[in-house]
Amino acid sequence: MTSVPSFNPPRFSPPCGPVTGWHDGDVVRATGIPYATAGRFQPPASAPDWTEVRAATSLSPACPQGPVPFLDDILGTRYGELPGSEDCQRLSITIPADLADGERIPVMVWLHGGSYTSGSGDLAIFDPKTLVAENRVIVVSVTYRLGVFGYLATGTGRPGNLGLLDQLEAFRWVQRNIRAFGGDPERVTAFGQSAGGDAVAHLMATPEASSLFQRAIIQSAPLGITRGREKMSAAMGVAAEHVTEDTPAMDVVAIEGRVSQVARKFGLKAAMPFGTQYGHAPLPPEHEIEAAWNSAAPGIEVLIGHTADEARMFLPGNPVAGRLAKIPVVGTAAVNAVSRAVTEAVYGRAARKFARRHARAGGKAYSYVLTWAAPGNFFGAAHTVDLPLLFGNKQTWATAGLVAGATWDDIDAQGRALRAVWARFASGEGLDSRGELPGTLRYRAA
Repeated sequence: MTSVPSFNPPRFSPPCGPVTGWHDGDVVRATGIPYATAGRFQPPASAPDWTEVRAATSLSPACPQGPVPFLDDILGTRYGELPGSEDCQRLSITIPADLADGERIPVMVWLHGGSYTSGSGDLAIFDPKTLVAENRVIVVSVTYRLGVFGYLATGTGRPGNLGLLDQLEAFRWVQRNIRAFGGDPERVTAFGQSAGGDAVAHLMATPEASSLFQRAIIQSAPLGITRGREKMSAAMGVAAEHVTEDTPAMDVVAIEGRVSQVARKFGLKAAMPFGTQYGHAPLPPEHEIEAAWNSAAPGIEVLIGHTADEARMFLPGNPVAGRLAKIPVVGTAAVNAVSRAVTEAVYGRAARKFARRHARAGGKAYSYVLTWAAPGNFFGAAHTVDLPLLFGNKQTWATAGLVAGATWDDIDAQGRALRAVWARFASGEGLDSRGELPGTLRYRAA
């Protein structure tokens, strides 16, 4: 994805203030639009409106973060791809280029993953251009605060869930402004993967959720490790107490790594040490979370699921898995068994439970398993394998270890089918009670 002003740029007149975007082949983009402002460790406020024309032609900056080399290898990303800034509460809008005057189409609001410590809405691996051009939807990509900046309360009163509050501001912005870009505010789908999927699920527990979005796609959310985190989060908060409003941003990032180490004694939950914290605005106490979800269920349709081999993404760096893999004959079977067990514990069981509870509470829910994998690839249908299918771009994904062994024609064909399912769900047309994309996806109504 590039950010360049274009000749005769498209102009929009939303309530927030006039905006010019840029042409990019089959789509029009308006990028890096501020939806909120906040001081460090402060709740966000809606971004002030403006009267002068704003050129929305630069990508949103990333929240300051450290490198994650193993992810760069797997996903083909590179550290520093986007500039870092604490002023990261921005969103970018991708629109079909041939949208007619007065046409209103479904809106899909993307929340990126990255364990609440890495990633950004405008990374090239999340480029929604193909999804938008093929399926006539609008995608809004949201960047929000991460790690110590966004997801850790402390005993001295520093709030938690600041990144979640950022996301709420983004959805409020969409409801107020998206009509000016051709979007239908009554057909908004929140969708996210990994930490982004977890955020979508927890946004559903906020009182205004059903007024902000009508559908939710929750991809590979680690809901199996989101409960019982209070002691871990408290210990991490103590370790981060000495960070102040004046600590240089990259020093905060360095401290974040040490704060994460504190979580290690808390077992599997430490696989995602930062995250949403119950009992901190806008979330209820943990014992009330089910009731909050039940309250929202009748107003939000849900598609929730996971990949068949989520845990295989994390096995290469795991010393126990490495030793198991070296055992003659039985090593491969042992690694596969570990992957299945962890996938079920962290993702599978909790996703099915979420769908069943949602349906019992009067909502419509579908659960899915994504099975596509690159032929002969160690990672199989691992965590994040849905990303190249949803955000297919041959150039972006060419060096990703996750898809090595697959031809681009196969990735694109399976991706086109998957994108159509996601867009059909987002449009409100509904899915069949069960369905299958052979070799890629199976789903069923809860």
